[in-house]
Amino acid sequence: MTQGLSPNLQHLETSATIAISQEAKRRRAAGEDVIDLGAGEPDFPTPPIPADAGIRAVKEGKTHYPANEGILELRAAAAKHLSLLSGGRPVNADHIVVSSGSKQSLFNACFTLFGPGEVVAIPAPAWVSYPQIVHLARARPVLVSGDPEWSLKVSVKDLDRVVPGAQGLMLCSPCNPTGGVYTQGEIRAIAEWARKRGVWVIADEIYRRIHYGTGPAPSFLDLPDELLERVVVVYGVSKAYAMTGWRIGLALAPGTIARAMAALQSHTTTGANHPAQYAAAAALGDERVEHDVSRMVAEFRRRRDLVVSRFRQELPGIEFVEPLGAFYFFFRVDSLGGTSGTEFCTRLITQSGVALVPGAAFGDDRYVRLSYAAATDSIVQALDRIVAFAKKLGD
Repeated sequence: MTQGLSPNLQHLETSATIAISQEAKRRRAAGEDVIDLGAGEPDFPTPPIPADAGIRAVKEGKTHYPANEGILELRAAAAKHLSLLSGGRPVNADHIVVSSGSKQSLFNACFTLFGPGEVVAIPAPAWVSYPQIVHLARARPVLVSGDPEWSLKVSVKDLDRVVPGAQGLMLCSPCNPTGGVYTQGEIRAIAEWARKRGVWVIADEIYRRIHYGTGPAPSFLDLPDELLERVVVVYGVSKAYAMTGWRIGLALAPGTIARAMAALQSHTTTGANHPAQYAAAAALGDERVEHDVSRMVAEFRRRRDLVVSRFRQELPGIEFVEPLGAFYFFFRVDSLGGTSGTEFCTRLITQSGVALVPGAAFGDDRYVRLSYAAATDSIVQALDRIVAFAKKLGD
């Protein structure tokens, strides 16, 4: 650990996805032809209705301290929105806490629920920030490897085998980085496992609306109330609503946990950006915005199909997870002359000008993550380069 830094930071590492994006920007600024398919950020503009609502809030002077737990307009809109996504189940707005992005919601939940040395299971591959957030709570993250024959998802048998004494579980579906989606039956089995063992579940459902099946992706909120007594659902507007920079996340938790998370937040950020909350309320509360979301999801689906088709036709020996949600493509590269994901990505950006994220960032360096949240022309050019590079490695 660097001299002078707190032990709180002894496990902290810089976000690999952010580092890749910065490296791509640096190379482009130096005049290199680099296509960045590393960042997990929609390339669409924020829809007009929430954008106008945010601007209007500024003009109306809604720029002072917000309510710590979030403005009522947003919490009510979020409660109604989540209710509609799950077939009309009641959702209590008083159990929702608004934070500065879903990442803060995840941090608040971990810091509230887990303490020093407690074990938190994280299905891997997993988003880069999950283990870091658990470490910041002084808890101990334990990665549980997913089954390649099962879209790299984990079962309750996997969880019992690897972390029989876990106090917590962080689960992302649709999954970053794989695009895998847990079925309703699989989610129910995990919820029943958690209830039986007294495990807290933090369900990251930020990609729920970006789902290529019928309707939104299956959710913990589709389960009966008795299975939600130890579940915190994290949601937000960053991904499906192209509002990454507005920094609004949501956590739906049992009442005592929601109040504790709000109390924690009162001593950190004192609530999320005030005018941005009005923008988020419009995004979740105005049904007209759903047309924008549907249009974006349809475009993500077309891009997904393009990537999958190219790999199947031109790189048939490469294993990958077929994405059923989110906007990521996770493919295996160790069959290419024994290369690792890190080596593949380092050589790819240097020799072919394409930035991807190595699987080491997500807990499995046999793989590489490609984000198709980019213009189709850029994806096509990047795929041309990736295919040529991969074939050269495989020769």
